[in-house]
Amino acid sequence: MNTIVITGCSTGFGRDAARRFAEAGHRVFATMRNVEGSNAGAAGELRYLAEESDWALEVVELDVTDDASVRAAAEKVLSGAGAPDVVINNAGVMFVGLTEAYTPEEVHWQLDVNVVGVHRVLRAFLPGMRARGSGLVINVSSVAGRIATPFSAVYNASKWALEGYSLGLRREIAQTGVDVVVVEPGPFGTELFPQAPAPEDAEGRADTYPESVDQAYEGLMEAFDGMFSDPDVPTDPGLVVDRYVELVEMEPGTRPFRSVVGLDFGVAARNADDEKHDPPLLEAFGMTEFTTLRT
Repeated sequence: MNTIVITGCSTGFGRDAARRFAEAGHRVFATMRNVEGSNAGAAGELRYLAEESDWALEVVELDVTDDASVRAAAEKVLSGAGAPDVVINNAGVMFVGLTEAYTPEEVHWQLDVNVVGVHRVLRAFLPGMRARGSGLVINVSSVAGRIATPFSAVYNASKWALEGYSLGLRREIAQTGVDVVVVEPGPFGTELFPQAPAPEDAEGRADTYPESVDQAYEGLMEAFDGMFSDPDVPTDPGLVVDRYVELVEMEPGTRPFRSVVGLDFGVAARNADDEKHDPPLLEAFGMTEFTTLRT
């Protein structure tokens, strides 16, 4: 049995992963923000399932953008179960809209959730995992962390940043026995797309762009809708949770850094090419020991 901490469990991959791991007999801390507020229904559903099924699942309040909230959640986990075996940084938000129209404050929020939030969570749990000498961190990125498209630049920036953060961290802590990997989902039928914040654009900047830009945006949204309604397109969220499970079950030292799931838009090939260049880079800096996880 592993102790598993998962962020962003109110919906989507996080909710499904919490159920799957708990059902398999793991001890799960399913975290989410606003447990007593907007996410009270989601929290109540998980608690009910845990009680009815006799799962070792506990719902914990955790807002990845709030230092105090992360510290309080970590204290609860660490005092009750010790350092987790697995941390899945699943919480995220996706901004889709005209890049210039987003205010600096809106961009800051996107980065705070998707990048700084991951850092807050790991600062809380890594010391215990390193002291034990083992553990797994799964950071949920996206194919958008390897490619960039119009209207997703702010989201792209957050996921590209998460990819760089994760790879650098993986190397730094490899000799402590803690592994870091990323999962890169393509488009999936979760709440991420329907809840994607568009820019407020109080200044009306979008109105000053050519009509063709607006048409391209509408075409992009229609294309995504078509993917989600096509039964032949791999958009079942369960595929991503399957990969979480596979990574947890793999022997330490055998896990790939990147795992693409679903429509990859050529990202798998790009990843394979990068894998050839990363080790020589570390060798050039005399850091070959950082390429291998200590087991």
